[in-house]
Amino acid sequence: MIQAVRKILLALCLSTVVFGADSRPRIRAVTAFIEIDPNNATAGIEQTQKFLAAAKIAFNRAGFEGAGGRITTQPFPIYTKGMKREDALRLIRKMLDAASKGGSALNIGPAMIHDGDDTAPVAFLADVLADTGVNANLIVADDQGIHWRAVQQAAKLIKAVSEHSPHGDGNFNFGAIAMVKPYGPYYPGSYHLGQGHAFAIAMEGANVVADVFERYHDPREAEQHLTEAFAQYTKEAEKVAIQIASSSGWTYEGIDATPAPLGDRSIGGAIESFIGGPFGSSGTLTAARIITHAVQSTPVKRTGYSGLMVPILEDNVLARRWAEGTFSLDSMLAYSAVCAGGLDTVPLQGDISEQQIARILGDLASLAYKWNKPLAARLLPAPGKKPGERTEFTESAFLKNTTVQALPGAKR
Repeated sequence: MIQAVRKILLALCLSTVVFGADSRPRIRAVTAFIEIDPNNATAGIEQTQKFLAAAKIAFNRAGFEGAGGRITTQPFPIYTKGMKREDALRLIRKMLDAASKGGSALNIGPAMIHDGDDTAPVAFLADVLADTGVNANLIVADDQGIHWRAVQQAAKLIKAVSEHSPHGDGNFNFGAIAMVKPYGPYYPGSYHLGQGHAFAIAMEGANVVADVFERYHDPREAEQHLTEAFAQYTKEAEKVAIQIASSSGWTYEGIDATPAPLGDRSIGGAIESFIGGPFGSSGTLTAARIITHAVQSTPVKRTGYSGLMVPILEDNVLARRWAEGTFSLDSMLAYSAVCAGGLDTVPLQGDISEQQIARILGDLASLAYKWNKPLAARLLPAPGKKPGERTEFTESAFLKNTTVQALPGAKR
């Protein structure tokens, strides 16, 4: 009996170590989904800021750091329809200014939803991305199939933005999204189709994965403990979210517990501690599957990608390994077969053609549609840079520079 009690106490102590304060995830963002009235856009955003400020306080009091605000509108072609180009651009700048004053980022949704949609908003969006800090996206695959016309339009946009925004930075705010459902909280793939007054939660849990993977290297043990950790934290966060919804009248759409990295809070480093080698070594795909299974086992309302993020330029270890060539576009697609990694913040050579970009996006859309999984691409051609040269994107907390790799299939 005494031995049994000791075992229980030991287990509780170990559990406390695994789920201690150091491994507690941040809230990357509370994303609010709203419907813009072009005649009163600023007022709508200002009201949303009040909700986001209250939500941040609630999460911070519950022990979750971060919880900055984001605002996602209905697709911008809806509320800019019939406007002159300069009037539409003025409206979006006014919306961005209102959001920025409250410390919130802004996403204006997809330029194309269906493959038969008008392509004029894509050309307009290229100008917006080159000139502002607004986020947006374009749907290249959904339940109806792959949108091949949209794939080509996205490639054209990416090429244009790389040539007309400073250092090609504008593409950081654009996502080509495939099989991604509405109400995802992560940018730039966030969107909704007209039902506003809702919110979702984006967690930042690379440190949770690192904490578990440092302790457990057996796949079964690692998966069990990571599942338990994510279950605990997402349930705590959802309790806060439900209270916010109850008191505010806003609709809670779910949590995306995809363990987003940032700088030294590295998902690449976490996986390396599990596999005992550089990211891209054998075992990386296994780690990706374990993380995704743990996230998708959470007993909460899930939304968004709910898998694994591999954003090369947002993660210091991933940026370094990309420069070293330990993984590539093809390996990222391979990992995406078991997770939601996609092709995130991938630096490309500056002279890449529209057709080459379209083929990359086509591969991503094909994989997403085949396996009915949400994937996104943020492709960043680096102006003037060739394979082996270092990028010169404007660095920030969310973006670091690395070395351009040759495209798959290129002769060495």
